[in-house]
Amino acid sequence: MDNSFNYKFIQPDKSLADFVESIGMFQNQSNEAKEVVVLPDGRIDLFFWQTASQPFQVILVGLETEPEQRSIPPHTCTFVISFKPLAVEYILRTPIDDILNSAKDFPNNFWDFNVDDLEDFDAFYQKASQKIKELLYKDPDERKRKLFELIYSSNGEMNVKELSESVFWNSRQINRYFNQQFGLSLKAYCKILRFRASLEHIAQGKLFPELNFADQNHFIKEIKKFSGVVPKELSKNKNDRFVLLSVLKQK
Repeated sequence: MDNSFNYKFIQPDKSLADFVESIGMFQNQSNEAKEVVVLPDGRIDLFFWQTASQPFQVILVGLETEPEQRSIPPHTCTFVISFKPLAVEYILRTPIDDILNSAKDFPNNFWDFNVDDLEDFDAFYQKASQKIKELLYKDPDERKRKLFELIYSSNGEMNVKELSESVFWNSRQINRYFNQQFGLSLKAYCKILRFRASLEHIAQGKLFPELNFADQNHFIKEIKKFSGVVPKELSKNKNDRFVLLSVLKQK
């Protein structure tokens, strides 16, 4: 990894584990833009960032279903809260169906954060954790909590029928919930999580399907759909452009 591009991600405490995947930061300290490819990972990201040429901004990025090339400007400092889908209803309290593969700006004083909060990551982590605990509804729908627990623990490999029967929730209602809240179906979301789980295997140099893909060709097709490249090229990760893969390789 280029020493001028640094990142760090910390898991939240257990009380937030159903809603927050991580709180992290990345910095491009060089004089040149850093070209990266953002991969679908099933998370909703709330970015707090500033560059040498732009003021402090707060941006919410919705779920992604395809790879996207992005350029991180020089001298950029970014802190990010990566939410799990339950947070959309119980913390953010606003549907994100309108920002599938997109993003929207939030007020630059959102949750009382400002540019000074980018000076100390540990302090940001504590402030963000406390704010989320204050906002969190205490009693989320148990069907929804259980549904996402199963989706995550199975790496998206349980089908819609199995999930529906396990949480005693009609599959049509589940899909209505997914489309209204997130802008995609449950099946589409599960495919993203299966892709993400496959990234962990690819990071270890395993270029054959470890999960329930029909065959090698199906595996290659799905990996290329979500990353833009075949597994072999993804594994090489030239210039560390696939940041998510770089993070997984360091685990």
